Amino acid sequence: MINWEDALLGFLAHLKLEKSLSENSVNAYQRDLLKLQNWALDLGIYKPTQIDKKQLQDFSAYISDTGVKATTQARVLSGVRAFFRYLALEDYIEHSPADFLVFPKTGRKLPSVLTPDEIDAMIATFDRSTFEGERNVAIFETLYSCGLRVSELVNLGLTQIYRSEGYVQVIGKGNKERLVPISERALKHIFLFVEHYRNALNLDAKYRDTVFVSARGKGITRQMVFFLLRKAAVEAGIQKTISPHTLRHSFATHLVEAGADLRAVQEMLGHESITTTEIYTHLDKGYLAKTLEQYHPRSK
Repeated sequence: MINWEDALLGFLAHLKLEKSLSENSVNAYQRDLLKLQNWALDLGIYKPTQIDKKQLQDFSAYISDTGVKATTQARVLSGVRAFFRYLALEDYIEHSPADFLVFPKTGRKLPSVLTPDEIDAMIATFDRSTFEGERNVAIFETLYSCGLRVSELVNLGLTQIYRSEGYVQVIGKGNKERLVPISERALKHIFLFVEHYRNALNLDAKYRDTVFVSARGKGITRQMVFFLLRKAAVEAGIQKTISPHTLRHSFATHLVEAGADLRAVQEMLGHESITTTEIYTHLDKGYLAKTLEQYHPRSK
């Protein structure tokens, strides 16, 4: 029977190599499964193949009793289920004891959305006469223009921008590629930054193709993007909780409100399932009322 260490190493390699998950996703799985391992070891369960359905139900109750949010509980249990399915796939166990775990109800939280005026107010806080200011305007315009994930933004390369065609090539979750239209305004600010500031840097070899870099010639981090957006929100007097994902939500919401086809929005966001994209139809009550008025027979 396989021990905890070897089972987890094998599962993480499976996620990385076969499922093509990002380093961040793999690390999240590892952290959650270490909770299961530590809980099991405290009970004298030294091999994951020894765990049964009843013990996993007890673990689920233990996670719930720690007081974490329902969404966190669901994420941990999802990782546990994937881990035991891997063990079954590799024939370490005959059946997964996690297949019948009951997940907590998380509800569907509607994302925070910025108005166009709020977006303009945040952009106005950047001093475009500086390296950081011009870069930050380009970052903001790119996130809002394309609806990129923050990881997609920080890894964006110059060779992925098709300026004359008005598209960027994005490497998304699972290393899946997609082409996303980019606005003339975003392109203008990207190349103002590139031509006036970035090209004058002595860039590290690793970052010679990276669009958004620091003044030291290195790539920027996800945390840097979080910080600069939240700082801009404070300076613009915006009370909402802001993150790079807020701009992604705003991008999708404004498209749907204006009547964009949901399938097209799905493609641009890189959502695997249309169900994920459908959340944006719930954001605008006016959009729903207009749909009812247009299509319901009693509204004629």
